Amino acid sequence: MHDYLAIQPEVQAALKAGRPVVALESTLISHGLPSPTNVETALAIEATVRERGAVPATIAVLDGRIRVGLDQEDIARLAESGRGKGGIRKVSRRDLPLVLAQGADGATTVAATMIAADLAGIAVFATGGIGGVHRGVETTLDISADLEELATTSVAVVCAGAKAILDLPKTLEYLETKGVPVIGFGTDRFPAFYATAMGLPVDARCDTAAEVARVLHAKWRLNLDGGVLVAVPIPEAAALDAQVVEDAVRQAVAQANDRDIKGKDLTPFLLRRLEELTGGASLAANRALLLNNAAVAADVAAAYTRLRVETALPRRPPSSKRPLY
Repeated sequence: MHDYLAIQPEVQAALKAGRPVVALESTLISHGLPSPTNVETALAIEATVRERGAVPATIAVLDGRIRVGLDQEDIARLAESGRGKGGIRKVSRRDLPLVLAQGADGATTVAATMIAADLAGIAVFATGGIGGVHRGVETTLDISADLEELATTSVAVVCAGAKAILDLPKTLEYLETKGVPVIGFGTDRFPAFYATAMGLPVDARCDTAAEVARVLHAKWRLNLDGGVLVAVPIPEAAALDAQVVEDAVRQAVAQANDRDIKGKDLTPFLLRRLEELTGGASLAANRALLLNNAAVAADVAAAYTRLRVETALPRRPPSSKRPLY
C-alpha cells in the first residue's frame, strides 16, 4: 500500500495512539465552492474538528498518491487547479486507479474519500451532502457511486442528507435496498440539505454521539460490512425555506437539461446555479452545514474511540484484510 497511500505524520500518530480522527473530502475545495470561500471553509472545517478534540484528515490524490492529511499549501493547490477546463480531476472509485497510475492529481468525492479513509483505518468521515439518485433517473440511470460505496465500505458518513438537487425519496429507497442504516442525528426526519427536512423518515434517531457510536460498534462487530449514514439537520438559523429551494432546483435542473449538461459536470453546474438563483443564500447555508457536520463527526469519532477502548475491539471486524493503524 505504501506505493499509493501517504498518511500525514500527525494523522498516523493519532491513529496509532487511538485518538479520534475525522476524514474530510477535497471536492468541495476544487469543485464544490467558489474561491476564496473554498479555502476559507476547508480550513474552518479542520479547525472545527480540532476544537472538538479530533484530528482532521483532509484527503486528496496528489502526484499519484492518496494523501490522508493535507497542509495549507496542499489545500491552496487544490483550490487553484480545480477551476476551468482541464482542471484537477474529480475522483470517484472508478477514477482512483487511473489517476494513481498516471501520477496525477485528483479531488476525492464522497466515494473515493470513504475508500481512502477505510484504507487508513479512519472510521468517521464528515461531508456536506452525499450524492444519490438524480432526478429523471428513469431515463438517465444517473445514480451516484456514493450509494454503492456506502453499501460496501465500512465508514460512517456524517452529512446533512443528500444534496438538494437529487431525488431524495429514491435515494432513501436505494440505501434501504443496499442495507445502509440511515440515522437522524437529533431528528426523526431525513434532512434536506439546505432545509431541515421534507417529511421523509429515517431508520432510527440518535440524540448523542455515544448512541451513534453504539450503532457503528454493533454493525461492524457483526461483520456487516458497509457504511452508516448519519444525517444531521442544517442549523435552524442557516436553513432555507424548503419551497424556495425546490423551486430553484427545478429551474436549475431544467436549464441543465436544455444545455445537455450531464455526468460529472452536472452537480457543479446545479450548485452554481442554486447559488445564483438564491442570491448567495445557498452558499452561506452550505458553509454552515459543513461546519456543523464537522463538529458532530468529531464528537462521533471521539465517542467511537472511547467505545473501542472500553471493549478492546479493533476498529474493523477481525476478518478485514485492510491495514489497521
